[in-house]
Amino acid sequence: MADSTDAQTAATAASPGGGSPDGDAYLERRTLRRGSAGPLLLTGLGVAYVVSGDFSGWNNGLAQGGFGGLAIAAVLMGLMYTCLVFALAELASILPTAGGGYGFARRALGTWGGFLTGTAILIEYVLAPAAISIFIGDYVESLGLFGLHSGWPVYLACFVLFIGIHLWGVGEALRFSLIVTAIAVAALLVFAVAALTDFHVDALNDIPVKSGAFGASSWLPFGVLGIWAAFPFGMWFFLGVEGVPLAAEETKDPARSLPRAMAAAMGILLLLALITFAAATGARGSAAIQSAGDPLVQALQPHGTPTTAGRIVNYAGLAGLVASFFSLIFAGSRQLFALSRAGYLPRFLSLTSRRKAPYLGLLVPGALGFALAAATGDGARMLNIAVFGATISYALMALSHLVLRRREPGLHRPYRTPGGMLTSAVAFVLACSALVATFLVDKEAAFIALGVYGVALAYFAFYSRHRLVAAAPEEEFAALAAAEAELARD
Repeated sequence: MADSTDAQTAATAASPGGGSPDGDAYLERRTLRRGSAGPLLLTGLGVAYVVSGDFSGWNNGLAQGGFGGLAIAAVLMGLMYTCLVFALAELASILPTAGGGYGFARRALGTWGGFLTGTAILIEYVLAPAAISIFIGDYVESLGLFGLHSGWPVYLACFVLFIGIHLWGVGEALRFSLIVTAIAVAALLVFAVAALTDFHVDALNDIPVKSGAFGASSWLPFGVLGIWAAFPFGMWFFLGVEGVPLAAEETKDPARSLPRAMAAAMGILLLLALITFAAATGARGSAAIQSAGDPLVQALQPHGTPTTAGRIVNYAGLAGLVASFFSLIFAGSRQLFALSRAGYLPRFLSLTSRRKAPYLGLLVPGALGFALAAATGDGARMLNIAVFGATISYALMALSHLVLRRREPGLHRPYRTPGGMLTSAVAFVLACSALVATFLVDKEAAFIALGVYGVALAYFAFYSRHRLVAAAPEEEFAALAAAEAELARD
C-alpha cells in the first residue's frame, strides 16, 4: 500500500547523472498532444483494440469447452470486462493520465503495485501486435494480395507503415483507426445476416462427448472443467478494451469522455460477441470451425464453395486485424511512455517529437515486436503470453479500485462505478480465475510470461525504484495521497 515510504521514494528522483531533474523542463520534453480525442474517437479506439478477436481465435475455445462451455465462459468473461470497464471508468475520471492502470495501482498499491500493473499491461500490448502482424501475413498470403507470402517482409511493412501514421500525430492515427474499425464492424454485421439465414440449433452441440469427463453432455462435451479452460478464449471477444484510459492525456474533457466512451465500446463489443458466436456456430457447426483459422469464412461456405458474403468477410477480416494491430501499438506506446516518464523504465523512452508523439515509445516496442514475429512466427504462443499479462493487470486494477474505495472514500470522483465495490470485486474474482485458466491452455506461455516478469522486477528492485521522477503526474498524485495520510495521522 502507498505510505510515507512511497512518498519518499517518489521524491528521490535522481537524474541519470545525479541530482534531480527540473520538473518543468523535464516534462516539457515529454508532452502529448492535448485534446485530440473526443468520445467518438475513443469509442472507436475501444472497439478497434478488440475487433480482430471476433474474426478468429475465439473459436479455439470450442475445442476446450464445446459450445456450452465456451458460451458460459464468454458470458463470464463479458461480465468480468463489463465490471472492470466500469471500475476503470471511475479510476480514469480521478486520474486522467497516460499511465492508465499503472497510475491507478500506483496510488492504491504503492510503487511495487504500480510497476507490477504497468509491466503486465506492457507485456500484453507489446506481444499482441507482434502476434497480429503474423496473422496479417497469413491473411495477405491466403487472399493472394500483391503476390506476397507470409514472412518478415509483411511483418516489417506492417510495423513501418502503421508506426509511421502514429508518428504523424495522434488525431490522424485515431481517425484512421476509426475508419478501419467501422469497415470491420460493418463486415461482421454482413456476416451475421448471411449466417443467420442458415442457422441450425442442432449444429451448436455437434462436438462428440468426451467419455469420463465430469459433467459431460452434448452441450458440455468436455465436462465442467471445459468451461474454465475456455476462459482465455472467451476473453478474445473483449481483450484490449481496458486500454481506452491510456489515451487520457490526449482526450477532450477526459473525466466525462472516458467513462462514456468505455461504456459505449463495451456495449458494442457485447453485441458483436453475441451475434458472431451464435451465427458462426449455428451456420456451420461447432465441430467444423473449432480449429479453423478463418471461422467466419468457413461458416459461410458449408460445402466448400466460396460465396460473395464469404469474400467480403475474408477481406474485412484483414481490416479487423489492421484495426487491432494499429490501436494496440498506440496503447503500448502510451503505457511505455508513462512508465518511462516516471522513471520506472529508462527515461529517454518517454521523449516526444515536435508533433507530440512518443517516438521512442513507438519505435522500440515496434522493433521488438517485429523481431519476435520474424524470429518465431508463433502468433498463438505470443497471444497466450499477452493474455497472461492481461489477466494479471485486470486483477491488480480491480484490486486498486477496491483499495481506493475503502481507504479514500472522500476522494473526488467525477464518475462513480455502478454497484461500487461489488462490481470491482466481481471483476477481481473472475480475473484471478482467468489467470489460473491460462495454465490450463498453455503452461509454457504462462511460464515465459513469468520469466519476463521476473527480469523486469529485478530491474525495478535493484535499479529504477531508486530513480523515480516525482514530477511525473502519477507519482505526484500518489505522493499527495501519502502526504495527506501522514498529516491525518499526526
